[in-house]
Amino acid sequence: MITVSLVPIPLRITALVQERNSLFEYPHEQLAGIIREIKFHCTCCARCCTRAFNGHVFLLDRDVAAVKKIDPDALEPAPDPEFCDQNGTFYVSGYALRAKGDDAGSCWFLENGRCRIYDNRFSICRIYPYMLHREPDAWGTVDWRQISGLEQHGEYDAEISEDEAMAIARETKEYEDAFLAQEIAFLEYMKEYFTQNHLKHVQKVYDDRMRAFSRGYPVRIMVFCDGGLEEHTIRREETSR
Repeated sequence: MITVSLVPIPLRITALVQERNSLFEYPHEQLAGIIREIKFHCTCCARCCTRAFNGHVFLLDRDVAAVKKIDPDALEPAPDPEFCDQNGTFYVSGYALRAKGDDAGSCWFLENGRCRIYDNRFSICRIYPYMLHREPDAWGTVDWRQISGLEQHGEYDAEISEDEAMAIARETKEYEDAFLAQEIAFLEYMKEYFTQNHLKHVQKVYDDRMRAFSRGYPVRIMVFCDGGLEEHTIRREETSR
């Protein structure tokens, strides 16, 4: 299987720019109408706050800055680094929220089933379960997805006003746009960084280092944040994956 990392960086940038343009053209009114039809109501079940249900929580740069003020230990490099150079250094496009060591992989900020920083929760937490990006469904058909975990959490009996639905739609589109902008900035940075430092992505080195990491060996990973790279050395037991 060809990994995403083997796709040339310029082509990846072009694809993301096209995706961002498509997002811009997607009508707010269409998403707001879907939000009103779905009638989702959060019951504070906290399922979305666990990796068992929802995978990792990727943070925008603005959220990383907030976490660093609240509790820096809540940060860890996002999983699945996009690149590994010939020297064995990994590169990833941002940070994720650390999870606790329980079976569910509960969010670092989840206590007794409640978020202890709810009033200051992060961008993705504020819009979830709403989303607006294209991905393949169970049959491989790529299309827009507007809600995550349909019928798997919460309730679906809420009356949502037009104004509220439009506000949710705007915030959701704004988040998705910011996410794409961050991914594009990362790829543009890496293209220049690799060129200037005579580096390149080597898939075999990537695979070898990931196998070593799974056996407990430390790896060096550079995290893209606020327009630059921040260095970390991590071991398997130090991560919450």
